[in-house]
Amino acid sequence: MFQIKKSIILCCVLLMTALVFATTTSYVQSDGGSILIKETNAHGGLDRSNTIEASINNHTLSIVFLQNIGHVTVDVETDTGTPVDSQSLATPDSAQFYIAVTGNYVFTVTLSNGDEYYGEFTVTD
Repeated sequence: MFQIKKSIILCCVLLMTALVFATTTSYVQSDGGSILIKETNAHGGLDRSNTIEASINNHTLSIVFLQNIGHVTVDVETDTGTPVDSQSLATPDSAQFYIAVTGNYVFTVTLSNGDEYYGEFTVTD
């Protein structure tokens, strides 16, 4: 009886771990797909990550702001921190970036109150 309980608990832990990794994949291949938006720096405000949608299709990064969250700055960098491009815009609106070189990238959305959100993605040929 103890072995069965132990096996069931172990299976549950392994399943939960697999689900966490499946839902938090950092990089999305450039054949198209949504990019998970994560919050990095909040100043006690609302989590606005659900108002930002991002996707990569070939070499084009698209970021859509679904609600008015004020003026934002979007910075795109390589995964090693080298700046690639930047745009400032008022929301709701969208931004597109052409990423010429294949590799791993990170974009950061900074709101006027200092809150930051980011997404990680991969561009391949």
